[in-house]
Amino acid sequence: MTTAQTSDQVTLIGADYSVYSRIARIALNLKGVTFDFVPLDVFAADGPEKARLAGHPFGKVPILRHGKRVVFETLAITRYIDQAFEGPQLQPQNPVDRARMNQIISLVDTQVYPVLDWGLHVPKSEGRNPAPEMIEKGRAILTVLDELAANPWLCGTHPTLADAYLAGSMEYVLDSAVGDFFPQQAPRLWNWWQHAQSSPHLSRDHAAFLKRP
Repeated sequence: MTTAQTSDQVTLIGADYSVYSRIARIALNLKGVTFDFVPLDVFAADGPEKARLAGHPFGKVPILRHGKRVVFETLAITRYIDQAFEGPQLQPQNPVDRARMNQIISLVDTQVYPVLDWGLHVPKSEGRNPAPEMIEKGRAILTVLDELAANPWLCGTHPTLADAYLAGSMEYVLDSAVGDFFPQQAPRLWNWWQHAQSSPHLSRDHAAFLKRP
């Protein structure tokens, strides 16, 4: 790490409604990084082109700018945030806890986002009923995450990138077709979410990323 790395302007380009933009914002806050947030609606007609011009070759968000450096893709952005800036470590050094973190992150990418967010939240928000098998799959995902969850944070005593990833999805999870099952289906996960919401680690940006633009 160099002085130039930490003193250069940090800008995150994304959308308030975007799960992955939220993840990057939360990671920056957990790390204690001061940054500017520039809204970019990728669902607007010119959104993908604006995102390409901003630095993502496939017209997506988020995009992180740190001085002259441009980083795209959330996996790369969050690891860069943890390694390029001073602040609390967001990746456990213990291999068991690191594996737990990576499992939760992978589940957000492969299960929570496509099933709970898109498969169960979006139909509900549009007044449609999801397929019954999707509800069962959603409940199974909550059970697996509950079994992985430590206390008080997902990987133990300190927040990690796993907390950023899951917190970024929580508004949509709770407003999905399995949201009403959450406290009973995943009590440890529910306790984690209550703790996360009340923690200064997340409260700085909590109101902002839970609001629509």
